[in-house]
Amino acid sequence: MTGGSAAGPVLLGVRHHGPGSARAVRAALEHCAPRAVLIEGPPEADDLVPLAAREDMRPPVALLAHVADDPGRAAFWPLAEFSPEWVALRWALERGVPVRFIDLPAAHSLAMAAEPETEPGAEPRAEPEEEAEAASGARAEAPGPAVRVDPVRVLAETAGYDDPERWWEDVVEHRGAGADALAPFAALAEAMAALRTAYGDGGHDRDPVREAHMRLRLRAARREFGDRIAVVCGAWHVPALARRTTAAADRQLLKGLPKEKTAVTWVPWTHRRLARRSGYGAGIASPGWYGHLFGAPDRPVERWLTKVARLLREEDYPVSSAHVIEAVRLAEGLAAVRGRPLPGLAELDDAVRAVMGGGSDAPSALIHDRLVVGEVLGEVPEDAPAVPLQRDIARSQRALRLKPEAAERELELDLRKETDAGRSRLLHRLRLLGIPWGERVRSRAGRGTFRETWRLRWEPELTVRVAEAGIWGTTVLAAATARAAADATGAAALAEVTALAERCLLAGLPDALPVVMRVLADRAALDADVGHLAQALPALVRSVRYGDVRGTDGAALREVALGLAERVFVGLPPACAGLDADGAAEMRSHLDATHQAVGLLGQVAGAAGEPSAPLRQRWAGVLRTVTGRDAVPGLIRGRATRLLLDEGQLADGGAERLMRSALSPGTPPADAAGWIEGFVGGADGGVLLVHDERLLALVDGWLTSVPDTAFTDVLPLLRRTFAEYEAGARRTLGELVRRGPSPTLGSARSGGTPIAARQPAGDRLDAAAPGFGPGLDRDRAAAVLPTLRLLLGTDRDGGDANDAGDAGDTSDRSGTNDSSGTNKVNKGNVGINANADTNGADTNGADTNGAGIHGANILTGAGR
Repeated sequence: MTGGSAAGPVLLGVRHHGPGSARAVRAALEHCAPRAVLIEGPPEADDLVPLAAREDMRPPVALLAHVADDPGRAAFWPLAEFSPEWVALRWALERGVPVRFIDLPAAHSLAMAAEPETEPGAEPRAEPEEEAEAASGARAEAPGPAVRVDPVRVLAETAGYDDPERWWEDVVEHRGAGADALAPFAALAEAMAALRTAYGDGGHDRDPVREAHMRLRLRAARREFGDRIAVVCGAWHVPALARRTTAAADRQLLKGLPKEKTAVTWVPWTHRRLARRSGYGAGIASPGWYGHLFGAPDRPVERWLTKVARLLREEDYPVSSAHVIEAVRLAEGLAAVRGRPLPGLAELDDAVRAVMGGGSDAPSALIHDRLVVGEVLGEVPEDAPAVPLQRDIARSQRALRLKPEAAERELELDLRKETDAGRSRLLHRLRLLGIPWGERVRSRAGRGTFRETWRLRWEPELTVRVAEAGIWGTTVLAAATARAAADATGAAALAEVTALAERCLLAGLPDALPVVMRVLADRAALDADVGHLAQALPALVRSVRYGDVRGTDGAALREVALGLAERVFVGLPPACAGLDADGAAEMRSHLDATHQAVGLLGQVAGAAGEPSAPLRQRWAGVLRTVTGRDAVPGLIRGRATRLLLDEGQLADGGAERLMRSALSPGTPPADAAGWIEGFVGGADGGVLLVHDERLLALVDGWLTSVPDTAFTDVLPLLRRTFAEYEAGARRTLGELVRRGPSPTLGSARSGGTPIAARQPAGDRLDAAAPGFGPGLDRDRAAAVLPTLRLLLGTDRDGGDANDAGDAGDTSDRSGTNDSSGTNKVNKGNVGINANADTNGADTNGADTNGAGIHGANILTGAGR
């Protein structure tokens, strides 16, 4: 029967994951006391029903079905505490009533090649392609027929609602218990019958097959238990189950369906995965809110806002009991104005935003993530069916005290501790197996190789990844070893193999290393591309270093790394010639990576008692060769010069000579600008120029000599170079350029401008005093004397009039000299003067001769 008729099974049409439907189902079961309960779900799960009664089974959970030989083809049936199916299941188990699942078997649904279906008004149900996409994190909404009916939306629009969720809350979730427990199901069945008459299967072509199987299972249950049977299924299916058909006709619909061997188990689920905004759309946008409605015994509005207040206080929001009282009043008032029986989530959100958040959306975003959706992770019994790999992972998690959690958290590891080292190996092995439980992030505790920081979050789909990885072995160690060996054999590039060697060391896979090393040696011998070799070298050198840190023998890796380094040394200079801008930028990255790798390799050699100087000297010779070849782009030559300077491989004035040659008048401006980018590019380039005024004077002199016609072309490159500097370095450089070079460096500047020409009129210069820069300005220093005497208590008569006059005169010169920075003599800097002023470079008095403002404006204003 449907609803309250007197004969036949009771058909309880529900909306999946609806707390109102769950309460109504419980009331109907108490009223009818059926002898058996039939639930929409895969029949293969009948043997797993007793596990739902266990104390250690805590929803949200899901039934997982997958093809035995291809675990990636999987399907989920999620169940939350407020799901009508879960309520019916627990009710039956508590009273010893038999439970049967009656949906189309997973063996057929996983084998069917048709496009996945989504049941209207509910979450996708047991469709293999869709669930496989969900398991990999993709959005589980596949294209289907042109028109698909959403019955909840149709009924809401018929009732005059523009929001189906609001209509469902008003009609079902906020509905109180009535005298007739079956009345709401009868009304919903009548509405669905009208929709099925108008729309047929609603564009869901697979529904007739599923409903035919449900009817066959229903007939079998009636023969076994009689007519006192309760059927809990999606409301959309009720009219089809109530329709009279013959068994022969139903069997004909099921004839010839494809079939696969499947395995079924329970797996933990999360509230986030029940939310529609996640990859697996389960039909509800607010599982945390629905869970609250289902679990609150009374006064759900007051209890919800109390939860909100507690959360906001934990996040240091000033929320008091008075805020809760006023928010309750506002929510109830909004519900009355909007004609709703009780405040819904929309009214509560508005009340929280107005009363507790002061009109800000920040608290609302926090409440949505933590309460409306929630971070609940279910639990299943340890003896639930699982692949051997899953059991080994669970054992490792318990041994290492590394509990999977739905909430994202950071984990700091110290690899010198045995437990932390074991955690690191487990996480690295899982990532190698394609199970990304953890993700490496930059450590905030330090940069030592014995530290690691991980961001952890356990997603339900990882269960499918574990089942897929089970083909590689029964334990994490064995599976990761086999997977690494297979990946090494199938790697397409040399860099992939070296990266894999590093991952093997991080994961502690000594048995996989010989295979990886053999493949690495073969690939390295055949690959003649210097870019590929340079790209592969850093990971290999890191592997050698990590091997030393983690107590692994890295001698074989060190030999291969030295061989790769020698090949890079030989092939790099000719590979740098004749490159375009993109090729030069890529080769520059290879140059930096190789330089870092050589430094690490030298450290490893030194730690092993081997001489490291020959390797570094060999690399320095390669860099010198690159700096002296005109065919090499300026970007690469400048970078090579900088690397030599950092390593102390340039004699006194060596960098200056190379820079003067690169920035000579005969060099094209674009190439010279590229040289500057290579030499002083990066965040540390500003520090170099701050501490070496000779190099700064050369850059400034070249910049001021760039012709007007070429300056516009090189300006973007220069702005990009100097924009990487920190703000403090740009301000200091602006001051240095404004002040001009010291007397001893005047000749280094293009044109040899004397220092006197770079100072404002009236400034008196003196010899350098101890602790001060050259050219001490006594007038400016005198401005602080009155304040200094006042602080020291020596100013008995209010200060010297001459000092005061000097201070005022100096202030006039130093604080107001051309503070706008709009120097008409500058070459092409009209568009960047405003940027220069924002950093304060020109507010101390800009040059009026135009010699240094080019550099000051670009150094201090780039990127603003």
